[in-house]
Amino acid sequence: MVDVSPGRLFIGGRWELAGDGATRELSDPATGLVAAAVAEATAADAARATAAAHQAFADGPWPRMRPRERGRILLRAAELLRQRAEEFAKLESLNVGKPITSTRRIDIPIAIETFEYYGNLAAGIEGAVRASGSAALAYTQREPLGVVAAITPFNFPLVLSSKKIAPALAAGNTVVHKPAAETPLTALKLAEVLHEAGLPDGVYNVVTGDVEAGRALVQDPRVAKIAFTGSTAVGKRIVEQSADNLTRVTLELGGKSANILFADADLDAAVGASVKAFTFNTGQFCMAGSRLLVERPVYQEVLEKLQAACKRITVGDPSDPETMVGPMAGPSHKAKVESVLARARRDGVMATSAPCPPGPGFYVAPTILTGVAQDSSYVQEEIFGPVLTVQPFDTEEEAVRMANDTPYGLAAGLQTRDISRAHRVASRLEAGTVWVNTWASMDIAMPIGGYKQSGYGRENGPEGLDEYLQTKSVIVALAPAT
Repeated sequence: MVDVSPGRLFIGGRWELAGDGATRELSDPATGLVAAAVAEATAADAARATAAAHQAFADGPWPRMRPRERGRILLRAAELLRQRAEEFAKLESLNVGKPITSTRRIDIPIAIETFEYYGNLAAGIEGAVRASGSAALAYTQREPLGVVAAITPFNFPLVLSSKKIAPALAAGNTVVHKPAAETPLTALKLAEVLHEAGLPDGVYNVVTGDVEAGRALVQDPRVAKIAFTGSTAVGKRIVEQSADNLTRVTLELGGKSANILFADADLDAAVGASVKAFTFNTGQFCMAGSRLLVERPVYQEVLEKLQAACKRITVGDPSDPETMVGPMAGPSHKAKVESVLARARRDGVMATSAPCPPGPGFYVAPTILTGVAQDSSYVQEEIFGPVLTVQPFDTEEEAVRMANDTPYGLAAGLQTRDISRAHRVASRLEAGTVWVNTWASMDIAMPIGGYKQSGYGRENGPEGLDEYLQTKSVIVALAPAT
């Protein structure tokens, strides 16, 4: 079993047992065996963490520090993460079942970059003097909100936690973090790093648990802001439960992203991007390119290339450097995807799937579905696994209509050599991020977020910092000259 301050919460700068002493066992996704035990927080534990964060905001030094002083602590945290990068990479691989090559190349570097980016951006938090005539001095101040409840998902635990925690702290807020119940290991280790970096007690708190703890945070009137990434259904409940307090909320929710492949594209490169788009992180990616729309003249050729590429995918042990796709994060996620695939077999829409390793573990083979109707659940509903639907189209207008024809709008993409078409189509796609001739290319300076039922608010970039600040106007009457 992994030792991650087992059975304890991080509240007010100290490791504490859950109020009732309850713990939750976590499974290794590759084997199904117990890998760790963590505390199962109650509503009372969440309230204790919120009280600690509230006191740290009201009475502590953090919100009153100069922004660049806070920035230096975040930069120190980034350096500590860099020093412990291999430890975090192995822990995140165990946490979620990600291939170790992915956590080393992607997850941990992004988390480090996020703390560095907002550590540097903190120094730029400033107000502005506004013209107000000769009789007054008018200026604005940018101020933190208060206690932020960061509620993060299971699929990118450290990355998506960092994108909330770093800007919230840079702005001067305090944080109560509730990571996903299944994947809290790196959040607990992050508490160690932030404490060592010099964060004052109570500024960052971690409560590991499930619905009870999350609901308590959402409904607590001392929470000034909720930052949530997860399913659209849960996002809607958070909005309802927080409404009485008019708590600020940002939501990054589900997606059903379309990738449009035009006949003039570099087909080999486009197929490579399309495979990455639906298999990255075993399809547990809210911005996954789970729908591929292919211009009819090249439809059959592209389908054959996809099927061949799918069969070459190495699904297996995440600790093996040769593994391309690891297991699902937990048994419930595997069961959900397998139920969709069982229905696909009955409906006769399954085209091909990759080889899947025998034995234990939460493995699901990357699978391609063809012959699916636009109004079918395969096209309209988020599966959240390595499943790709492939549909033909005849015209650019039809492709845009099909791409936009779901309740979601988190991401989209297109593959083409025609630069005019690329700009034209990108401007018409109802999505917060549009990729051209690539997929999942991310930059911390570029904001991400949703249209429609994929949520609202933005993470990354200066826009991500703005979500954790409020603006105050100050107007000072000037004494008349004597």
